[in-house]
Amino acid sequence: MSDYKDATNAIRAGIRQTQEQENSEAIFMTSSFAYASAEEAAGKFSGDEEGNVYSRFTNPTVELFEKRLATLEKAEAAIATSSGMAALMTLAYSLLSAGDRVVCSRNIFGSTVKFFNAYTVKFGVEVVFVDATDYVAWEEAINGKTRLCYFETPSNPLYEVVDVARVAELAHAKGALLCVDTVLATPALQNPITQGADIVMQSATKFIDGQGRCLGGALISRQEIVDVFTAFMRSAGPCMSPFNAWVLLNGLETLSLRMTAHSSNAMKLATFLEGHSKVQKVNYGGLPSHKYHELAKQQQKDFGGLLSFEVEGGREAAWKVINAAKLMSITGNLGDTKTLVTHPATTTHGRLSDEEKAKAGITEGLIRVSVGLEDIEDIIADVEGALAQLN
Repeated sequence: MSDYKDATNAIRAGIRQTQEQENSEAIFMTSSFAYASAEEAAGKFSGDEEGNVYSRFTNPTVELFEKRLATLEKAEAAIATSSGMAALMTLAYSLLSAGDRVVCSRNIFGSTVKFFNAYTVKFGVEVVFVDATDYVAWEEAINGKTRLCYFETPSNPLYEVVDVARVAELAHAKGALLCVDTVLATPALQNPITQGADIVMQSATKFIDGQGRCLGGALISRQEIVDVFTAFMRSAGPCMSPFNAWVLLNGLETLSLRMTAHSSNAMKLATFLEGHSKVQKVNYGGLPSHKYHELAKQQQKDFGGLLSFEVEGGREAAWKVINAAKLMSITGNLGDTKTLVTHPATTTHGRLSDEEKAKAGITEGLIRVSVGLEDIEDIIADVEGALAQLN
């Protein structure tokens, strides 16, 4: 399907019709697979024959999601996991050994920081955090022991944009792999594999699903690296369920259309916020005033559906704005058709220490909005009414 455009691949790539001749993708809700003989079973289990063994290993519905996602990411292969954090666990425990170093951007998802700091280090892995866009710091931190470099672009919730090719060059010079979390852009807006990254990590729970229905994650890379992840999956079992894979397949079909609409609405809301007297700062890469606007234009097809803004008055003021929302849902998720609002310092990044929050730029007055697909006039009116609660 590689000869087709992305919008076509999102709907058609990887389809394998069964004898029932269904036009919509089938769900193979089964834990195991039956064989015609003991000889066939032995051949499948040994790997001498191609075919399914157990749904923790392979499942036709999950495999279709993996093939379609890999096609959209312009990569050789993908492996699906039960959640975005399961993908991170698979990444770390498959690739890292005692004595290895991980160099990681400081401005990443709060649970990712906790995972690296609380669990990865228990196995003798050194984790070093750097400012996402300080390329001198990246170069100084990456040494001969570095096995993995990791960052988000654009970052959540401050919309920092990292030069993928630049960090990839620094990582590869020391023999390290680069993994990029591009959950906010999705393969509809950015393909880090084509920009020098070795691995892309996705939380499919977010924009890929697009309606807040289920959890899912994925790692996308070269076949030889995905094979390493697959070996871990077969032993540890953080696999995606067939039903979730089917839901996410349906999400991929409309991903490009939705990301265009999310981007349009977010741009209009960001422009409104930038001109509002009660807003101190707006973080959105689509704004020409944003620090990383030009790099975002260079690396991305559009700017996506997530933004954040700061109000004066700290937590009390931020909570007052959030609590006054009538249309927006108050939740820590993002990437929904519904517009979602949250206070990162006490939700998505709430488990970080005050020092970690300060280093990551997560202030008490920061409000994050995942801009949905409602009419933009209704979204702006809701935000405007909420901001009116501030003195």
